[in-house]
Amino acid sequence: MKQQHMFSNRMICALLVPVVLEQLLNSIMGTADTMMVSNVGSAAISAVSLVDSINILVIQAFSALAAGGAIVCAQYIGQQNHKKANESARQVLFIITAISVAVSLLCLVFQRPLLRLIFGSVEAEVMRNSRIYFFFTALSFPFIAAYDAAASIFRAQDNTRGPMLISMISNVLNIVGNAIMIWGFHLGVEGAALSTLVSRIFCAVVVLLQLRRDRQPIVVRDYYKIRPDWRMIRRILGLGIPSGVENSMFQLGKLAIQSTVSTLGTVAIAAQAMTNILENLNGIAAIGVGVGLMTIVGQCLGAGRKDEAIYYIRKLCVIAEVILICSCLLVFLLVRPITILGGMEAESAKMCIHMISWITVVKPLVWTMAFIPGYGLRAAGDVKFSMITSCVTMWSCRFCLCVLLIRVFGFGPMGVWIGMFADWTLRGIIFSLRFHSRKWLEHQVI
Repeated sequence: MKQQHMFSNRMICALLVPVVLEQLLNSIMGTADTMMVSNVGSAAISAVSLVDSINILVIQAFSALAAGGAIVCAQYIGQQNHKKANESARQVLFIITAISVAVSLLCLVFQRPLLRLIFGSVEAEVMRNSRIYFFFTALSFPFIAAYDAAASIFRAQDNTRGPMLISMISNVLNIVGNAIMIWGFHLGVEGAALSTLVSRIFCAVVVLLQLRRDRQPIVVRDYYKIRPDWRMIRRILGLGIPSGVENSMFQLGKLAIQSTVSTLGTVAIAAQAMTNILENLNGIAAIGVGVGLMTIVGQCLGAGRKDEAIYYIRKLCVIAEVILICSCLLVFLLVRPITILGGMEAESAKMCIHMISWITVVKPLVWTMAFIPGYGLRAAGDVKFSMITSCVTMWSCRFCLCVLLIRVFGFGPMGVWIGMFADWTLRGIIFSLRFHSRKWLEHQVI
C-alpha cells in the first residue's frame, strides 16, 4: 500500500502562500519607506541607505540564527516530541535575545567610531543623520531578533499566517508613522527612525504574546524563567552560524560590487540601482517558497521519512520555477513604465531595460536550482556545505568575474549580471549534484 504524503496540496498552499505574501509585502513596503524618506532630502536618503547597509548585515544574522532554531523545532515536531520542541523554542528565544542585546549595546556605545570607520569622511550633514538613524535602529535590534525567533517557531509548526498578519500590520504602522512623523511633525530622519522602532516593538510584543496561547504544539510562557541549556544552544548555533556567515558574505559582496559600479558614473549607478530593486522583486516570491520548504523538510526528516524530504524538495522546486517565470515576465512588462514613473534619464533607463531583459531570459533557466534545494539541505543540517559553496561561487563569480569584466574589459554595469549569471549557474550545478548524491541526508540534527 502506498504511503500517504505528510503534506497535502492544501496544507502546502496554506504554508507557502502567507510566506510568499509576507516576503512580497516586506519588499514593497521597504521600497515605499525609502521613497518617503527621499522626500526629506539627499542627506537623509544617503544616511538611511548607508546605515541600512549595516542593519541588513545584523538583521540577516538574526534571521539565520532564528532559522537554525526553526530547523531544530521542526524536526522535533515531525518526531511528535512536543516537549523537546518547546524546550528548543525557549532556547532559541534566549540565545537570540541575549546576542541581540549585546550587539545593540556595542553599537550604541561605539556608534561614532563605527560609523566613521565604515563610512569615512562623508558630508557632515549625512553623518549627523546617520548617527540619528543608527541610534534608533540599534535600539530596535533586540525587538527584531525576538520577532525573528518567535516567527520562525510559528513557521516550524506550520503557522505562517500569524507572522504574515503581524508583519503586514507592522509595515502599515511604519508607513503611516513615517507619514505622520515626516510630513506632520517635520522630524525628518529622526521621525522615520522612531516610526521604524515603534513598528518593530509592536511586532515583537504581539508575536511573543501569540506564542503564549495554548492552541498550538509549542507554547512559551514565563520568559524570565528561561535558563540556558548549552547543549541545545550549541545545536542551534551550529545550524544558524554557517547560514549567518553565508548571508553576511553576500552583503559584503554586494558592498564590494557597489564600489566597482560607483566608478562607472551616475548614469550606470542609477541603472544598476533600479535593476537591483527590480531583480530583487522578481525573485522574492520564489524565496518565500524556499523558506516554507525548510519547515516541510525539517518535519519530514524529524519523522524519519527521508523519501518524503526528497519528494517535497523536487515538488517545491517546480512550484518555485513557475512562480519565478511569472514574476520575471511581470517585472519585464513593468520595467519601462517604472523607469518613466521614476523619472530616470533616457540613457539610465535604456541600460536598466537591457539588463532586465537578460535577467528575464537567464534567471528562470538557472536560479531555482541555485537556491531552492539549498533551503532543503539546510533543513537537513547540511549547513556547512551550503555556506562553503555559496561563499566560493559568490566571491569567484559574482565579485571577481564582475570586477574583471568591468575594470579590465569595460563591460559596464552588465558585467555585474554576467558575474551573477555565472554564480547562479555554477551554484545550481553544485547543489543539484549534492541533492542527487543524497549525502545531505547523512546529517543528524536531533
